[in-house]
Amino acid sequence: MTLNPLLPIMYEPIVRTALLEDLGRAGDITADAIVPADQQAALVLRARQPGVVAGLDIARCAFQFASPAITLRAERPDGSVVAPGEIIATIEGPARGLLTGERTALNFLCHLSGVATATASLVSAAKGTKAQIVCTRKTTPGLRALEKYAVRAGGGGNHRFGLDDAILIKDNHIALAGDISTAVQRAKAHAGHLVKIEVEVDTLAQLEQVLAIGVDAVLLDNMSNEELRQAVAMTGGRAITEASGRITAATAKAIAATGVDLISAGWITHSSAALDIGLDYLDLKRQAA
Repeated sequence: MTLNPLLPIMYEPIVRTALLEDLGRAGDITADAIVPADQQAALVLRARQPGVVAGLDIARCAFQFASPAITLRAERPDGSVVAPGEIIATIEGPARGLLTGERTALNFLCHLSGVATATASLVSAAKGTKAQIVCTRKTTPGLRALEKYAVRAGGGGNHRFGLDDAILIKDNHIALAGDISTAVQRAKAHAGHLVKIEVEVDTLAQLEQVLAIGVDAVLLDNMSNEELRQAVAMTGGRAITEASGRITAATAKAIAATGVDLISAGWITHSSAALDIGLDYLDLKRQAA
C-alpha cells in the first residue's frame, strides 16, 4: 500500500498552535539564555522501543517553525518498522531552534508512531485473512487527520473521517426513529446517490431485517465469533461486514477468521501508548576527529 503524505496545509495550523502553546508569552527563555544565537548542532531521533514510525513531516514542521534553517533527513520514513536503538532521522541547524522545537516535535512523533504501532499489531494479527483493520471517529479532538494518517502508516485503513462521509445508523438513531426499517427508509430518502448507508446491529435477528431492506454495510457490534460467522454467511456478500467491540491484538486473529471484511477499533487512535523516541545530541567535533 502506498502511503501518501499529508499536505502541509493539513497539519501546519495544528503544529503552529501546539508550538505557540509551548512558547507562551516570552519564548524559550532557557535556550535563549544558555545557547549562543549562532551555535549550530546536530541531533538524531532514535527509537527506544520497537514500533512503526509515523509523523516525521509533522516533526519537521515543528522544528522549522522554531527555525526555518533546520533540516530533517529521514533515515527510516513513515511506515517503517524500527528496532530499539535505530536512528529514525537526523536533524541539523541552529541549536536554539532545535531545543525550542524538540518537545512539540516529539509529542506529535511519539503519539502518531504509537498509533501506527498499535494499528500494526492488529494488522499482523489479521494477516492471512481478508479482514482489513480500520479506525473510527474516536480520535483526539483536532488531530483526526493526523491520527488517521498514522493508522494508514501502520497498515490499516480509515473509516469515516466525519459525520458527512456516509450514513451510519446506530442504536440511538434506531431508538429515536422507532425501528430499523423506519430509520433505513428515512436514510435512503435523504442520501445522495454517492452516499453509502451502514447499519449497526447487535443481533442476527436485526441483521436479517437490515438485509431484507438492503444497505451497503452492516456493523456487527459486540457479537461472538460464532455469531460473526453466521452473520457473514447470512449476508452472503450482499453488504460489507464490519466487526467491532473491544477488539485487541489477542482477539483480532479469531475475529478475522470468521470472514468479516472489516475490523474496526477505536482504541488504536484514542488509547494507544506513545512510542518511546528520543532526541540525542551528536558531537560533530568528536565525529570529525
